[in-house]
Amino acid sequence: MNYYESLNRLRPLGIYVHIPFCRSKCAYCDFNSIVTDSPDIVTRYIDAVIAHMESYRTAVRDEYAPDTVFIGGGTPTAILPEELFRLIRAMKKIFPLADNTEFTVEANPATVSYSTLTRLRRLGVTRLSMGLQSAHDNELKALSRIHTRKDFARSFRMARDAGFDNINVDLMFGIPEQTTDTLLHSLHYLTRVGPDHISLYDLKIEPGTRFYANYAEIAPTLPGEDEEADMYLAAISYLRDMGYLQYEISNFARPGRQCRHNLKYWNCDEYLGFGVSAHSYFHGSRFSFTRDIAKYVEGVTVKDSRVRITDELEEVGERERIGEYVMLRLRLTAGIDENEFSRRFGYSFDELYGEKCRRFVRGGFMTRRRGITALTPAGMFVSNYILSDLLEFEDLGRFNFGG
Repeated sequence: MNYYESLNRLRPLGIYVHIPFCRSKCAYCDFNSIVTDSPDIVTRYIDAVIAHMESYRTAVRDEYAPDTVFIGGGTPTAILPEELFRLIRAMKKIFPLADNTEFTVEANPATVSYSTLTRLRRLGVTRLSMGLQSAHDNELKALSRIHTRKDFARSFRMARDAGFDNINVDLMFGIPEQTTDTLLHSLHYLTRVGPDHISLYDLKIEPGTRFYANYAEIAPTLPGEDEEADMYLAAISYLRDMGYLQYEISNFARPGRQCRHNLKYWNCDEYLGFGVSAHSYFHGSRFSFTRDIAKYVEGVTVKDSRVRITDELEEVGERERIGEYVMLRLRLTAGIDENEFSRRFGYSFDELYGEKCRRFVRGGFMTRRRGITALTPAGMFVSNYILSDLLEFEDLGRFNFGG
C-alpha cells in the first residue's frame, strides 16, 4: 500500500483556522475580531497558529486525513496575502489532505485582488465564501460594510476568472432599512450573478456590538418580527424556484454544492480548530481556545510559558452527545432519521422526544413522516425556541444515560 492509498484508509477530519483581523469592525459583528494595521501582530499570530498546528501533527497524521478546511474570521483576506499563503503552505505540510478536499477561505469583496485569488486557487483553495449581505448600498452603509455592490460584482468576476467554480455568498435579512421587497431584489440580483451556494442569515443584535449600544437609534429602521418571518419564508420560496435547495436553516445550494465542512458540525463529526476562540470536537472531547490574541500567541510560542490557552474543555457524555445531535441535526432539512438515531444511541427517539414533537407537529412547525423528524420552514424560523423546549432533560430521568 503506497502513501496515497494509506490516506484513503484514514478517518475524515475538518480543520478550521480563525483569522481575527479586519479592515473595520461592522456594527453588528460579535465575532472575535479586531482592527489592526500592525504587520508584526499578524506575523506573530500566524507563527503561533502554525506552531499550534504543528503540535497536533502526530495526533492527526497517523489516524486522520483532513478532508475539509475552512479559514474564517474576521477577514482572512484582510491580512497581507503572503501571510495567508504562508499559513496555507504550512498547513498542507503539517496535515496531508485527503483527495478532493474542500478548502474554503472567507473573503470580503473590498479586500481581494485577482493576483491574490489566483494564488489561492493555485495553492489548493477550492471554495470561496464572500460576504455581500445586501445588494443595496444604503443597506450596506447601514450595516457599516466597507464594500459596495459594485465592489462585490468586480470581486465575484475576478474569483470566477481565477478558476473558482464553488463560491458561497452571504446575505442578511432583518437589517436596518430593509423590506421584504428589497430582500427579494437582493436575491434576484444574486441569483443572476450565480453563486453555487447562498447563506442567508437573520440579523441578531448581540451585546458588545455597536448596534446593541445604539439600539434605540436603529430600532425604528428595523423590520418587525412578523415581517422578518415573511422575509425568511419568501426567500426560501424564491431560492427554491431558482434552483437553490435549502439543506440547513440558513443555507441553500445548487445540487452537490452543500458546504461539506459545515455539514461536519451539523452531523457531529470530528473537527479541529486553531486560533483564538476556535472550537474543536476531537477524540470525544469538546474544547475551545482563549479569545485573547496576546495570551494565545504567548501560550503557543513562548517556551516554558505557564499561560494556558484552553478556554473550555469537556468530555462529551452520552446525554450531551444525544442533545447535541438532536439540536444540530434539526438544523438540517433532512432532519433526524429515527432508525439511525436508535442505531447510534440505543434509545427510541419517540420515547425521548415524541410527546413534545407531536405538539410542534400540530402547530405546523415540525413534520414526522416515514421515520423522519424535521422542522418545517416556519419551524426553522423559530428553531431556537423549539430546540430549547425539546432539549429539556428533566423529564428523562427514567433513562439511564451514561457519562
